[in-house]
Amino acid sequence: MAATIITTEDLQEFKHELLENIKAMINHQSGFAPKKWLKSPEVRDLLSISPGTLQNLRINGTLPYSKVGGVIYYDYEEIQKVLEENRIHNKF
Repeated sequence: MAATIITTEDLQEFKHELLENIKAMINHQSGFAPKKWLKSPEVRDLLSISPGTLQNLRINGTLPYSKVGGVIYYDYEEIQKVLEENRIHNKF
């Protein structure tokens, strides 16, 4: 049996392929592939919040939105950004 030499580049490529496959599996299994724009019910489900809480986030400017023809849309990336900016790091 011949010996095979594995380089660091081979391992990096394997890692990249593995991570991409895992991401694809998670998105496929969860059935959730984030869209660019979400409507209010989708945001409420995503954040597990009530309609009133979502309205408060709009009113106080915490969550940016766009309104087209009476329908309110939220940018998925903006929601992620708000969550990251409001992350609390407790130091014990």
